[in-house]
Amino acid sequence: MRCASPRPLRVDGLPQLAPEVLAHGGQVLSHLRARIGAAGGALDFADFMREALYAPGLGYYAAGLPKFGAAGDFITAPEVSPLFGRALARQVAEVLEAVADGDVLEFGAGSGALAVELLLELERLERLPVRYLILDLSASLRVVQRERIARHAPHLLARVTWVDAWPEGFRGVIVGNEVLDALPLRLLEVTEEGPVRLGVSIGDAGLAWQRLPATDEDRAVLADIQARRGEPFPVGYRVEYHPELPGWLSGLAHALEQGVAILFDYGGTARELYAPERWMGTLRCHLRHHAHDDPLIHPGLQDITAWVDFSRVAEAAHAAGLDLLGYTMQAHFLLGCGLAQVYEQAFAERASEADQLRLAQGFKTLMMPGEMGERFKVIALGKNLDMPLSGFAMRDFRDRL
Repeated sequence: MRCASPRPLRVDGLPQLAPEVLAHGGQVLSHLRARIGAAGGALDFADFMREALYAPGLGYYAAGLPKFGAAGDFITAPEVSPLFGRALARQVAEVLEAVADGDVLEFGAGSGALAVELLLELERLERLPVRYLILDLSASLRVVQRERIARHAPHLLARVTWVDAWPEGFRGVIVGNEVLDALPLRLLEVTEEGPVRLGVSIGDAGLAWQRLPATDEDRAVLADIQARRGEPFPVGYRVEYHPELPGWLSGLAHALEQGVAILFDYGGTARELYAPERWMGTLRCHLRHHAHDDPLIHPGLQDITAWVDFSRVAEAAHAAGLDLLGYTMQAHFLLGCGLAQVYEQAFAERASEADQLRLAQGFKTLMMPGEMGERFKVIALGKNLDMPLSGFAMRDFRDRL
């Protein structure tokens, strides 16, 4: 589970890493040094984050190091409990019933856990799509996904196709779990002279922060965020935004001919995200289930994320031609999808008390406010589809965006 804290976290006590892992980290650092040199001595943080996470063969998501589950760095909702995928499948089935011959596309399928549960539950509901597409740029994760599907749903593997880009004329449901938070992040700092952009350079002790001039785009985004926040930022406040978010949503909108995109992530509205107590931002790193706030240590070996500004998601989606169909907390969404009934059915299927206990613990993690239930939000974006979605029947907070 990748959850963020409003306060900076200490980097003391991080786990020891194996020599082969540290060796890979050395290769990533050499690559970053070369990129910084080519950029004239400093790299914008968004470019640094993109290289640290996605550099071919080196970046965190591009290399073959474990990422998910107990052996990795964090746990996402599909790994927490199969209930997540089984409940979501009810919403997916509802849309597939309305979109003739619709498919499912999962963006960033991680370990493949969600794909397995969606496929199996859609089979139970007799709403299997002809195609289950996975768009994941990580070659190593594609191998993991294929192996997991082959192990747990071998009879459905033939329906799964991996694609390298948004498909044309897609009709059906697009699912993305914890995708937006990993888009490259731009960091601005408010000073007495105005905003500056934070970048990364080479210092005496290794990678170091460096202030860079803010651009017109930075100032425009900052002004927009301040307007939605309702007041100016004080000196010293750190503002984060995802510069690639509008382009990502434009790609989704261009691909989607008819259907719904359902996106899960931790975050909130602009007023929540840029509250006074979050003056240091929400950027977090995850290394072997330790959360901290220093992205300059162990680049390529740790995840780097930040809360998602769902007000900006809604605004960019509208500009791209998408309709806002719902926005709520994960707990409300899953209950609207029938999680309680899914839990009762799954509980009855468990043969041992130990399995029932694990199922109950997973249910609590997905639902509790201090866990995933409140921190994680769900937004639904659609095109050419006018229908209510069950996941937002309990509570819909679109008016807060």
